[in-house]
Amino acid sequence: MYIVIVGAGRVGLNLASFLISDGHDVTIIESDDKLCNNAVHELDALVICGSGTETKILEEANVADADVFVAATGNDEANLLSCILVRDHNIAKVIARVSDHNHEEAFKKAGINFVVSPELTTASYLEKLIIRPKILDLIVLGKGDAELLDITVTNSKVINKKVSEFSPTEDFIISAIHEDGNITIPVGDETLKEGCRISILVKSHSVKQVEKIFMN
Repeated sequence: MYIVIVGAGRVGLNLASFLISDGHDVTIIESDDKLCNNAVHELDALVICGSGTETKILEEANVADADVFVAATGNDEANLLSCILVRDHNIAKVIARVSDHNHEEAFKKAGINFVVSPELTTASYLEKLIIRPKILDLIVLGKGDAELLDITVTNSKVINKKVSEFSPTEDFIISAIHEDGNITIPVGDETLKEGCRISILVKSHSVKQVEKIFMN
């Protein structure tokens, strides 16, 4: 994937490093000269010294070709404006860091896919949000060694099978079933229906295994 990140502070720099290590193509934009120079020396990526709120800079970063756009600065206004500016490029996933909870509604009204609060703006969380597009929701727990996932059951091999056939194990447990606006805490006899949404508490190293079990 091609990912454009605005902001080369701690979060942006670490996120870029993680994504590059995963083999993704990354461009990072930073207006602060010191942070920009640091990113140039730290990252094997294109680093553009400029403001993510300027159309010219965004064009230089080829945002039109981006699969994901992340506004990760510590300034809510700058993040909002940069996300608005890239909206016409039909980027599949636009993620914005929001420091003030009072600003979240403005971001959502602007049509931004994912608004991430300060508690969740760790580089590891954002990386998971980017590279796991099939997962509806995701929360990183503890030190990042466990995750609570909301996923939709689409694998025909598990349709109509009982929850007890899959959970609990040493690596994951189905903690809830969401259906018709209701939430059920399963005791084992419930069956999995096609398209139903389930919450799974899973160890991070087993996420891919869980995806294969319940999703196509």
